[in-house]
Amino acid sequence: MKQLSGLDVTLQDQLLLNKEQQNMDYLMELESDALLQNFTQEAGRYQNFGSKKIKHGGWEDPSCQLRGHFLGHWLSAAAIHYDETGNQALLGKANEIVHELRLCQLDNGGEWAASIPEKYFHWIAIKKQVWAPHYNVHKTFMGLLDMYLYAKNEEALTIAIDFSKWFLRYTDNRTREQLDDILDFETGGMLEIWAQLYDITKDSMYLTLIERYDRHRLFDPLLAGEDVLTNMHANTTIPEIIGCAAVYEATKITRYRDIVLAYWKCAVTDRGYFVTGGQTNGEIWTPKHRQASRLGERNQEHCSVYNMIRLANILFTWTGDVSYLDYIEKNLYNGILAQAYWKEDLPNGQISSYPSEGLLTYFLPMRAGSRKGWASKTQDFFCCHGSVVQANAAHNQYLYYQDGANLYAAQYFDSTARFSIGNTNVTLIQKQDSLSGSFHISSTSSAEQAIHENTQRYPIQPDCMAICMRIEMDSPCADFSLKLRIPDWACARIDSYAGNPAVFQDVCFELNGKQMPVDAKDGFLTIQRNWQNGDELRLILPLCITAVAADDDPDLVAFRFGPIALAGLCSEERSLHTHGHELQTLLLHDNEREWGNWKRTFRTRYQETGIRFIPIYDIGYEPYQVYFPVIRD
Repeated sequence: MKQLSGLDVTLQDQLLLNKEQQNMDYLMELESDALLQNFTQEAGRYQNFGSKKIKHGGWEDPSCQLRGHFLGHWLSAAAIHYDETGNQALLGKANEIVHELRLCQLDNGGEWAASIPEKYFHWIAIKKQVWAPHYNVHKTFMGLLDMYLYAKNEEALTIAIDFSKWFLRYTDNRTREQLDDILDFETGGMLEIWAQLYDITKDSMYLTLIERYDRHRLFDPLLAGEDVLTNMHANTTIPEIIGCAAVYEATKITRYRDIVLAYWKCAVTDRGYFVTGGQTNGEIWTPKHRQASRLGERNQEHCSVYNMIRLANILFTWTGDVSYLDYIEKNLYNGILAQAYWKEDLPNGQISSYPSEGLLTYFLPMRAGSRKGWASKTQDFFCCHGSVVQANAAHNQYLYYQDGANLYAAQYFDSTARFSIGNTNVTLIQKQDSLSGSFHISSTSSAEQAIHENTQRYPIQPDCMAICMRIEMDSPCADFSLKLRIPDWACARIDSYAGNPAVFQDVCFELNGKQMPVDAKDGFLTIQRNWQNGDELRLILPLCITAVAADDDPDLVAFRFGPIALAGLCSEERSLHTHGHELQTLLLHDNEREWGNWKRTFRTRYQETGIRFIPIYDIGYEPYQVYFPVIRD
């Protein structure tokens, strides 16, 4: 199975497009000279360094031992953006940066291409304290290889190949114990790099490096079924496991596949996660099925969210198991979209006491009364600064997959997918029906008010999501299967909802206007047919509020609307009283519609003092609460 991406998938969803555009604008805004400052300094190419103002601070400051890590993320994000959009300005800037890295490498003697000195690696070999040099140089390798894979930059591959020779010599003549000691210092995704280079070059040198970077002290206990993750730093190991996946795909050595599957079982299946889909507190794995005691200011580190999405994506291509897509969806809405590029939306004339924008957050706090901590553009550059620009370059990468004559619609965002069935080029156009019956979407819209049946059919917030798809092709017909994901939240139904006595809609499916039987299996509705050019289909998914209790405390509850985690606007911890009602009915739609837009805003009922709830991705600087103690009276 392969993931569709690049020019094969075009986004039309406005939420995702806004995030991507802000991301591209930010990448272009950062000055190349500042991005390169630590590489040119290390290579002796930064003239009159002492007289120049340091433009990038935080982890990019020349005094930081992780200096230079961000450039690799920047290159990766630029390459992925180019692959999707063909943005020539961004490509030109990235190509110039790659060329300067090559000049730095040549001035360093032809191999070393890092922003830090070689001695840092000799320090970890003698167990002298230094901050994760492998993690740092992995980012440089990653950016270079993505520039080659996505942007076809051959010079980037040359740099990576020459740079890798240094690591072959570095690991020469070391015992297995010595290598294992080195690997106990965070290695980032070095194993993935060696696998990618082997896949590209077929040079046996990379098989040697793969063997040397095999972290037996982690991998062997995982295979034995041991819990080696609880209270351990999460994003140290996730890239190593992604590396195992890359090794398996490049070599077909099944041990590495088994390691990946064992890791997911230990990290997710046997552990559980927060209502958002995230799993960490203070960057460490929570104990199995314990969330209530781990709600703090440093939940859900963004790097872990991003890399676990990458891992879930890989596992879906291996197994076709829908649970990986459900996991991706939760973390897209409640992690990636919630932790970057927030913009305030105020009515005309209103002024907020808070800033109107937020760039990105390291964590997503879940302690009651917490606030998101938004980073600056140039003076932080912590690890998640890098994963944020990568994540927001890749919004078109998890929507569609193809396995021979099977096309999977994995996520429901307005988009267009292009794929081939035999000699036929097929286009699938996906668009959500807002069910609003109005095109008057704001005070500045064209005010079109054509009469539409949905105006009467849905006078209040619909209890469903409607997804419309159209098939277009350059032949009259083509035979293939379209597999539509039925999300886990579409099965979470109750008998009454928010005071509305209307009966819930089941999953419904129409083909060319005719209602068809729904026979979903293993999380997918499969339509296998000889598709005709112009075929149209419509999928209706029930949509409701669900209450999600912490695994270790049934009386500590959070709420989702479909896949979207909701946050209550509270400056201090509040409790909810049930007064004999089901938990899901404690929330009502609030200000449910403006112009032609149904809003995802809610308020409590049956409480002495009400609380407003909004999607966690809409939280900016205000204090909020995710989990609520429940008093069942």
